[in-house]
Amino acid sequence: MVVVLSAMSGETDRLLNLAREMAEDPDPREVDVLLATGEQVTVSLFSMFLRYQGVPAVSLLSHQARIYTDRAYGRARIIGIDTARIREELKKNRVVTVAGFQGVDEVGNITTLGRGGSDTTAVAVAAALKADLCEIYTDVDGVYTTDPRIYSKARKLDKISYDEMLEMASLGAKVLEIRSVGFAKRYSVPLAVRSTFTDAPGTLMTEEDEEMEEIPVSGVALSRNDARVTITRVPDRPGIAVKLFKPVADANIVVDMIIQNTGMDGYTDLTFTVPKGDLKKTLQILGPVAQEIGAQQVSGDQDIAKVSIVGVGMKNHPGIAAKMFETLARENINILMISTSEIKISVVIEDKYGELAVRALHDVFGLENPPPKKR
Repeated sequence: MVVVLSAMSGETDRLLNLAREMAEDPDPREVDVLLATGEQVTVSLFSMFLRYQGVPAVSLLSHQARIYTDRAYGRARIIGIDTARIREELKKNRVVTVAGFQGVDEVGNITTLGRGGSDTTAVAVAAALKADLCEIYTDVDGVYTTDPRIYSKARKLDKISYDEMLEMASLGAKVLEIRSVGFAKRYSVPLAVRSTFTDAPGTLMTEEDEEMEEIPVSGVALSRNDARVTITRVPDRPGIAVKLFKPVADANIVVDMIIQNTGMDGYTDLTFTVPKGDLKKTLQILGPVAQEIGAQQVSGDQDIAKVSIVGVGMKNHPGIAAKMFETLARENINILMISTSEIKISVVIEDKYGELAVRALHDVFGLENPPPKKR
């Protein structure tokens, strides 16, 4: 058995506050060195406890477990795991306790994976070891049709497809970090989300099957972590988009929804979303670029929410989008942006209507009712 642990509750925030007391804009490398200590504490204490209980155990930090990442401090990506040391300890019949959330780059610098990074570590280690199962223990007992704190009618799902969970994680569902789901899908790692506090079976993540495809909508997600950026009167000619988005990408800022209006008189308006925490940086980057290309104005808006419906069954059920838009119109909710994929429809609306939209959509698609069992 391999156990991956995150820091104790509140510890990462405490360490971040310490960093900000030292410097207004602390060096990212040193911040990662500091934050990695949270997991060092938990894996050592956990191994001590197991050994006290008579269970052979050993703790490994990222450099000992050989979890290699790129050098994007604060949001590093795992690029490889050398499992030799972990396998060596397993052969000694020890429980191997690995520090989550952290890795090392090619020259040995400590890196961290960002919020929820311990989930990513766990699934990546499971994939590298070709484990039979990866169980994520958290403060919820599974994946729900929507956030139970928003709507009491939310229902726990027995199983969900990797693709559905990927969409829900990217759209604001806080059960799992999106990169962990991506690893699970890519390497076909069976992944279960379970409660730390009960023996309930939780929710199993797996490949989609015929039963899943019969259900048009599996869940409704709400994200309040996005901000909208609008650039007006952008010259409508080849090469402009790359001039705008490349410096944003170079700053490791993730762009999500993008809408470009039909060009008028050689100009167009461009709107896209970024993480709310990156809005200020995005505006600082794009201000000079907009001037350079002759665009009129760059503005940002944080008072938005993204509401999405997700389901692999959308591929086989027409009219889902129309039903969603009709429901929002009935609640007098204006749609600011729309984005779709094969199994998802997302809309950006005013933040104050976010929870109302979730409840209305949950009701109209009957998500509180379990699917009928096959005879």
